[in-house]
Amino acid sequence: MEGNGRWVLVTAVAPVAWGTNYFVTHEFLPDGHPLYGAAIRALPAGALLLAVCRKLPRGVWWWRSVVLGVLNMGGFFALVYVAAQRLPTSLASVVMALSPLVMAVFAWGLVGERPRVAHLAGAAVGAAGVGLMLLSASVAVDGLGVLASAGAMGMSSLGYVLAKRWSGGAGRPGGVDVLSATAWQLTAGGLLLVPCAVVVEGAPPVLDGRAVLGFGYVTVVATAVAFAAWFAGLRRLPAATVGLVGLLNPVTGVVLGMALSGEAL
Repeated sequence: MEGNGRWVLVTAVAPVAWGTNYFVTHEFLPDGHPLYGAAIRALPAGALLLAVCRKLPRGVWWWRSVVLGVLNMGGFFALVYVAAQRLPTSLASVVMALSPLVMAVFAWGLVGERPRVAHLAGAAVGAAGVGLMLLSASVAVDGLGVLASAGAMGMSSLGYVLAKRWSGGAGRPGGVDVLSATAWQLTAGGLLLVPCAVVVEGAPPVLDGRAVLGFGYVTVVATAVAFAAWFAGLRRLPAATVGLVGLLNPVTGVVLGMALSGEAL
């Protein structure tokens, strides 16, 4: 139990960092470039972790890295960028509170983890919070922003459970350690995003000092460090438990939105 508690704390680093990402994206990063924003977030983080682990994928991990890179990184980052630009920080993050429920369903179907009553209760609380936020929002709710946030939540929930299934749980199955698997996903997702960004968005955005600082934080803290902690927790804890820890994401987003942006619940 003590060991699980330690891994819960490690895992918690990720959703807290992700909760700050909505505020940073909304306030510091350029608007209208979700694909470039996602690529700038993913590729440097992947390169940083590759420099640390110094390993390339082997065998099935080539295509697994691409699949997970799209679900957990490329597509997810782009949708989160859209949501953060179109919604208040608190609302963009609170939609992610549905993640424990969706992760529990995927984990039941893909890795055979039956959700416990406590997990379902926590997921229900998260879902209720989303409903209350949407129904009582003091500003007009942007439908595209909500869809982007929900899409990001669904993609990442599936990707996280697939990562758990393919990693085989605790330890270093198949010689694939957490840092390497995370680096491969980030790199694959980033490489797939670059041509999409060029075709869809044209020239890359011009970054001022504020944007450079924002991307630096998002890349190192909210991506490289956060995902390494998250996937380490997924290998050692039930997916439903990790999903509940993920509720710190919307909590952090709501608190920052209220404290720094003057948003109201």
